[in-house]
Formats: sequence, structure tokens, C-alpha cells
Amino acid sequence: MGERRSFTLNKTPHVAELGDGLELHFQPEVMGDEFLEGYVQLQETYRGLGEGSANDLSGMDFGKAAEIIRELRGFLFNLLMPESKEMFSRFVVLKGGQEAGAYLTREEAESAAEGVTGATVRDESLQLPLRVLMEILEWIAELYGGGQRPTGSSTASSSPSPRGTRRGTATSRSKG
Repeated sequence: MGERRSFTLNKTPHVAELGDGLELHFQPEVMGDEFLEGYVQLQETYRGLGEGSANDLSGMDFGKAAEIIRELRGFLFNLLMPESKEMFSRFVVLKGGQEAGAYLTREEAESAAEGVTGATVRDESLQLPLRVLMEILEWIAELYGGGQRPTGSSTASSSPSPRGTRRGTATSRSKG
């Protein structure tokens, strides 16, 4: 008789608690190829940031840094549940100081405002520090990557190897 094994699919969204009752709900499961493609694209964008270290900003291309933040927000946006998308990314079209419409992307809002005399677009998206966005990215990578960050080229350091978890079989010189 062949072997039988059961697999469980997550059905409950993953929740990032941001304090003061603010939560972002992420999809319970994502398709591996979609996640990895987005993650690799994010790494490719990150690669061009510059040669400066975290403490030396002299080599950093700040235009590229802004692009990375947009890419990061876009990557996270695509993993959110619909109700969280509306809070995380919100662009309002204003006409005469009054809200004429709200959209999930800047492109949609600018398209709606195009040709409307006096219309402007205001970004009312959830503003989070880069540190928090990066922490969410790491958490999401572990969730969807099966407990490990996805593989691929990276300019960031890898995590240290576990130390002293197994005893070796060699004879100790001190016990001669």
C-alpha cells in the first residue's frame, strides 16, 4: 500500500499588529511563483541602491531608495487582504477641496483626475517607517517561504549558522 499524507492549507489571514488597534491582514496562502517573482524583483531593485554602508550614506542614491520603498510597498500591497489594501494604499482625488473619489493606486487616481479642471491627487496611504516595512517584509518572507527566507541573490548578509548544536565524534585532545 502506498504512503498517505495530509496537508493543511492556511485559511486564516496572517495579522501584523502595528499598535493602537491598527492591523494589516495578509493572505493566508500565496502561490509560490508569484511570491518569489515579486521577492526577486524587490531584490533586483535593492541591488542598485549604492555602495555606502548603513552608517555611511555618502554612496546612497536617494532616488533609488525612494524607488525601493515604492517597490516594497507594492510588494506588500499585493499580499494584503482587500480590507487592508484600502487602508495601506489610498489615493484621493480632490476637486474644489472635496473628495471626488478614492483609489488604491496613484496611477488609478491620476487617471481619474486627468482632464478634470482643478483636480488634484492626495496620498492618504498608511505611512509606516522604513524600519517597520522591512520588519514586515522579513516576517512575510518567513511565513510564505516556509520558515526561511526565499533563496536568491542578495546583497544583504545571511543569518549566522547555529553554533554548538551537535557534539562531534572526534576524540578530545585534553582527554588524551
